[in-house]
Amino acid sequence: MGDALLLGKPQQIEDYGLIGDMRTCALVGKNGSIDFMCWPQFDSPSVFAKVLDTTKGDGGHWSISPRGATVRKQNYRGSSNILQTKWIDENGVVDLTDFFALSKHNKVLRDKWSGSTLVRKLECVRGKMSIDIELSPRPDYARDQGSMKSTQVKREDGTYHQKISWVPHENDSTDPKDIPDFFATYCTHDQPLSHTPAMFQPAKSKDGKASENETRSCRAHFELQEGQQVYMIMCNRRVGPHLTKDLMINLEDETYKFWTSWVRSCLYRGRFQQEVERSMLILKLLTYDPTGAICAAPTFSLPEAIGGPRNWDYRYSWVRDSSFTVYVFLKMGFPAEAEAYINFIFARIAEWRKNAEASGPGEIHHLPLMFGIDGSTDLPELTLDHLSGYQDSVPVRIGNAATDHVQLDIYGELMDAIYLYNKHGKPICYAQWLDIRYLTDFVCRVWNQPDMSIWEVRGRKQHFTYSKMLLWVAVDRALRLSEKRNFPCPNRNKWLETRDTIYEEVMQKGFNYELNSFVQSYESNTTLDSAVLVAPLVFFIAPNDPQFVGTLDRILRTPEKGGLTSAGFVFRYDHEQTDDGVGGREGTFVMCTLWLIESLIRAGKYDRKYFDTANSMFETVTNFRNHVGMLSEEIAISGEQLGNTPQAFSHLAYVSAAINLERVTRGDWAVGF
Repeated sequence: MGDALLLGKPQQIEDYGLIGDMRTCALVGKNGSIDFMCWPQFDSPSVFAKVLDTTKGDGGHWSISPRGATVRKQNYRGSSNILQTKWIDENGVVDLTDFFALSKHNKVLRDKWSGSTLVRKLECVRGKMSIDIELSPRPDYARDQGSMKSTQVKREDGTYHQKISWVPHENDSTDPKDIPDFFATYCTHDQPLSHTPAMFQPAKSKDGKASENETRSCRAHFELQEGQQVYMIMCNRRVGPHLTKDLMINLEDETYKFWTSWVRSCLYRGRFQQEVERSMLILKLLTYDPTGAICAAPTFSLPEAIGGPRNWDYRYSWVRDSSFTVYVFLKMGFPAEAEAYINFIFARIAEWRKNAEASGPGEIHHLPLMFGIDGSTDLPELTLDHLSGYQDSVPVRIGNAATDHVQLDIYGELMDAIYLYNKHGKPICYAQWLDIRYLTDFVCRVWNQPDMSIWEVRGRKQHFTYSKMLLWVAVDRALRLSEKRNFPCPNRNKWLETRDTIYEEVMQKGFNYELNSFVQSYESNTTLDSAVLVAPLVFFIAPNDPQFVGTLDRILRTPEKGGLTSAGFVFRYDHEQTDDGVGGREGTFVMCTLWLIESLIRAGKYDRKYFDTANSMFETVTNFRNHVGMLSEEIAISGEQLGNTPQAFSHLAYVSAAINLERVTRGDWAVGF
């Protein structure tokens, strides 16, 4: 379908690119509209959320749309997170550049900046083009009822620009300092940021009674001539007087240098270098710089099935997701990001240990499975009933009730990350070892309990096979660490006994000998679950072990034949066989698909057919990345991306699979500890 036919169509999940500054982010559509942004940080209330209100269209947006242009292109500026959108027609070409400013050198940034600064630059590079812009912020998840006020602001150089501020209603709960200001300024190739009449005017209300200077939306229309530019900046109100043309140019240059310098450290070399570097740039955007926390995804309530209830808030730091991300940061040459998260999570472990030790001897307090990006655990789950949802997929949820779940697998993922950090990052200290020792002793107490699984089911607790495998990992890595570092280990015998007992139990109760496959849980022992594909990746079992090869062969079957694979992608489990307490269906899961690929790569060392399948499937996943290389959580049977985007799980698994695929290409099978 041509772009001309798409101009009036709502944007799909895969139609967006991401920009950010490791504090917050925004989704920019191929049509030039910012339809999602939370402010001032990832888990703050949204200012723009049109993507979650596609029917009513009042969730907030900032659209830029040339009139008549039928061809549009969007890409990242090479090796950066600066997004470029281009419109082309016979009469002209206009470029839109979107980015969050990043600079450690600019004096104005150091002295005046606080918070994020979003820059949008429009430039006509050939001919002329007619441009429409609409600014419709909707603070506090579109619950605030305030209005917008337009004024002229004098700069330090004596010229002026237009300032648009949100004026809260007396009943609004949002603190005004948590709502950004918007600045618009215009210049030509030979005249710096000239003082011109206000570009933005109030949008008329339906009854035509909107005041001259205040309304809930502002619009602009102008003819952009070759060589002319328009800068639009969203930032805190202290910045306005300093927005000179030279500063704008410096911000773009320094932001580009920041990203290109950062990604230059990437160690991957191979066929998929550009794709891997893009995944690493996305993973960097999902880190929260002030604390080191890593977001599972920057969005909330994008559905796992259109019209279904599986709509969750992923703007938090899961122990599981973050621990896997630490692995790829370490392997790809980014130890600082790994260290930042390790410091963050050890602070959480210390808090958990302190609280647990203060409770009664018989009480069990589990480490929370997720944290807010500031380390908090108070994440109440609420629904926003005034938003219609993405393509009418409701409820729209914020917060996440899974924070209270018991998920035993987190101890294994966390210990694996700590072990790898000690190996590839910095050696852990004795104080950290004491926390690890406490955690491992705790695992030895609780490993035989049921839990809610990696998938955070909202049904009954079970003895999930994946959870037991990762509990084995937790104790195994603690033992390995004690041996490598010669740390004192007074309960070593108990740890050894627990590790061996878990292993034997999984092989007896987590494997169905009639199916010749590992299964979802001891209770659901005829149900497949693709989470068990992690087994050889964490060295629980050899990839050529007949019991694991049988699992591979079973999962590779289509759902109609009792498997989980459809057109090269893998489902998490069969929802018709599993009561997960949520209901509805979902698409295939990108991370599980990549786990299958990585398992096939490892099995391919012993049987070439598995490697050929892995190579073909990896190329399929690569082709399903969107136009700027982003992967969401899931892929629908019809091919569209589903779920929150971009998903850390998907991108870290993509990088890990690419690493191992390249090892095979080089003939290097030296993997392990």
